[in-house]
Amino acid sequence: MWFLLLGVLGVALKYFEIGPVATLSWWIVLIPFALAVVWWAWADWSGYTKRQVIKKENERRAERIDRQRSRLGMLNSPSRRKRSKS
Repeated sequence: MWFLLLGVLGVALKYFEIGPVATLSWWIVLIPFALAVVWWAWADWSGYTKRQVIKKENERRAERIDRQRSRLGMLNSPSRRKRSKS
């Protein structure tokens, strides 16, 4: 995502001829887009994207469970002891 934002910013600066970017070649300005493609290909190939999705789902699940436990008054409560048979 950062590569895309950097690429869009570079293209805008080059197009409107602002600052030192105006003197750069278009090939140099377009490099962040190529890096974004490489990043996405690597992230999909290595499983990074899937791990991030699973991590986010697990965090959401844990938050939902904690929220439900707090509503039931079970969050941070001492564990119940089993009644001994006497």
